[in-house]
Amino acid sequence: MNKDKTITPKLFARMFVRLRNASETAVRLGIPVSKAKQEGARMLSMPSVKRAVKRLDKADEQTLAYVKTGLSRLAFGQVNDAVSLVFAEQPTPEQISRADLFNVSEIKRVKGGGVEMKFFDRQKALEKLFELDPELREETKASRFLSAVCSSGQGDITQLLEDKEEESAE
Repeated sequence: MNKDKTITPKLFARMFVRLRNASETAVRLGIPVSKAKQEGARMLSMPSVKRAVKRLDKADEQTLAYVKTGLSRLAFGQVNDAVSLVFAEQPTPEQISRADLFNVSEIKRVKGGGVEMKFFDRQKALEKLFELDPELREETKASRFLSAVCSSGQGDITQLLEDKEEESAE
């Protein structure tokens, strides 16, 4: 064990919430690798650690909501105000302060008096939103049902759907 500091349930819980791996948490907190799996499991089974993890997860929900909100603004937000400022002859300080520049990652003056504006990557924001939303990553009940039907030898559901579309078109 780490001789410099005692591994408290609160400390273990804080590190575990970040890593979501009891063995890795134990190693990071100074437990020898040979004992990490056993010690991590022991710590994680302690009621005080369970309570601390639950409390930290609950507190983290609000932070996650802020992150998702910000990513949504990056992914779906408008850039009209930023574009208006770029094309304005002489934007006033009031126009600049009222402009929604949330999606702007960089503004700089270029030689010759122009302005260069870069925006955050919408695709990356969408990918991060997808990573953070477990409902988007999980297979739906309908797709599981369709997979089961297709793999059970009861016919090709794709062919059935195509036949149905052809009937509707006629």
